[in-house]
Amino acid sequence: MNVLILGQGGREHALAYVVSKSKLINSLFVAKGNPGIKEYATIIDIDPLDFKAIMEFSLQEEIHLIIPGSEVYLENGIADYFLGSNISVFGPTKKSAQIETSKAFAKEIMKKYDIPTAEYQIFDNYNEAIKYLDKKEIPIVIKYDGLAAGKGVVVATTKDEAVNALKIMLEDKKYGNGSVIIEEFLEGEEFSLMAFVHDEIVIPMPIAQDHKRLLDNDLGPNTGGMGVYSPVPIISKESVDYAVLNVMKKAAKGLVKEKYNFTGFLYGGLIQTIDGPKVIEFNARFGDPEAEVILPKLKTDFLEIINNLLHSTVKEIVWDNDYYLGVVLASKGYPNKYSINHKISGINKTDSPLFHMGTKMIDKELFTNGGRVLLVTGKGKTIEEAKENAYINVKNIECENLIYRTDIGAKSVKK
Repeated sequence: MNVLILGQGGREHALAYVVSKSKLINSLFVAKGNPGIKEYATIIDIDPLDFKAIMEFSLQEEIHLIIPGSEVYLENGIADYFLGSNISVFGPTKKSAQIETSKAFAKEIMKKYDIPTAEYQIFDNYNEAIKYLDKKEIPIVIKYDGLAAGKGVVVATTKDEAVNALKIMLEDKKYGNGSVIIEEFLEGEEFSLMAFVHDEIVIPMPIAQDHKRLLDNDLGPNTGGMGVYSPVPIISKESVDYAVLNVMKKAAKGLVKEKYNFTGFLYGGLIQTIDGPKVIEFNARFGDPEAEVILPKLKTDFLEIINNLLHSTVKEIVWDNDYYLGVVLASKGYPNKYSINHKISGINKTDSPLFHMGTKMIDKELFTNGGRVLLVTGKGKTIEEAKENAYINVKNIECENLIYRTDIGAKSVKK
């Protein structure tokens, strides 16, 4: 098979890493890719949002399969653009991607198909939202209904925070002319459950736990994720089985019933409450940084899984039983203002997969080129061993402008 991956971050690096191992692969291309991906694929300088150019390239290189990395390509209709062609896109159509791109759409699906989630109300009027807020307990969650580069969710711990979030989203329209969801705050351990999905076929992956806050002990602002590990021993098998049946499978079946059949990677952002797992959010693609610790666990041929799914065939998938833990190295100042072009050295000293999130090459030397820069992994028979190995690898990376959390995986012991 000839395969094209769209994107340039750590998730796409992880996808290239696992696709390159497939016995089915002939040629692998990535647009626009990053320096780390060059080890596994041919980098092409085409804007992934230029669907016409992507189509022309795909026809020229006889591409069989396109794997979009980012939700942005899905929201803009990459899967729709290739409908009717002989090129498969393993990603949902624009309408079915609303499970991520419209939080209101996702909530309505959950409500209609009895998928456990937080109580909520949707508002497009600031004054009405404030009236509703006055009746609710704090903390409370405010979500913008749409894509906001990971910044459209506010967990308000004070009334002033909640009011300010509503002002920014509804009056200032910082993220666009959308509505907001006000929902109850759920307490518990969060975890990510992803699945390969095609129509009503749902094949779950091992769960992972992301660390969203910038600083140790879950302090500081929310980020795109500062570290992750898989599997998650503090979440029981019974809870995972419940979530597969009552969240992932119900969502896939619900989308089929609504004629929004979903094909691709369905991501469930879940929380283990005292009443069982509930949905915080759905995504329509692989999580990042979750992809970087889950995909290396895969022992079954990745392209065989995709190919079988697209033909509505299910075969057993085998995963590595080891623990994988990833630590994100981010630019100082992230997730706010930060500088780039800082030299990085030492990446060749790591002894487990390392994924580039925001890097570039200048005169054959590696430099920072984003907020999140690298994800360094460690593997072990126990979570403690994986953590130790990950941080040994982190210490081999040299760069004056990189920061990281020192406590990834600290909550991983069963209570």
